[in-house]
Amino acid sequence: MTTGNSAQKTEEEWRAVLSPEQFRILRQKGTEAPGTGEYDKFFEDGVYSCAACATPLYKSTTKFNSGCGWPAFYEGFPGAINRTPDPDGRRVEITCAACGGHLGHVFKGEGFKTPTDERHCVNSISIKFAPSS
Repeated sequence: MTTGNSAQKTEEEWRAVLSPEQFRILRQKGTEAPGTGEYDKFFEDGVYSCAACATPLYKSTTKFNSGCGWPAFYEGFPGAINRTPDPDGRRVEITCAACGGHLGHVFKGEGFKTPTDERHCVNSISIKFAPSS
């Protein structure tokens, strides 16, 4: 992790500011149960930011209904999301570039009619929505 960034905290500091479920998912790379997140079937205009550090991650215009049980986006803001292959090589993890919080996974080539042919499968608890003003 980068030093000097206000989004960088120790695990103890994260534990103090995140709920136990947010900590499990964002810091311990957990996954919420499919179909249980508040943003799965939510399609309002606005911006989705990291629930841990408030960094803007996705525009609502990039969100689509993939039917996977988690919010799906086809692209994030430039430079906001890091990609790291999982150790097993089967998936690619996506994390907040500012704080390293686990967002979910990205999948490519599934045939969705999106400009990038990608599906960012994101845990609702990892993001917060702010409506357009």
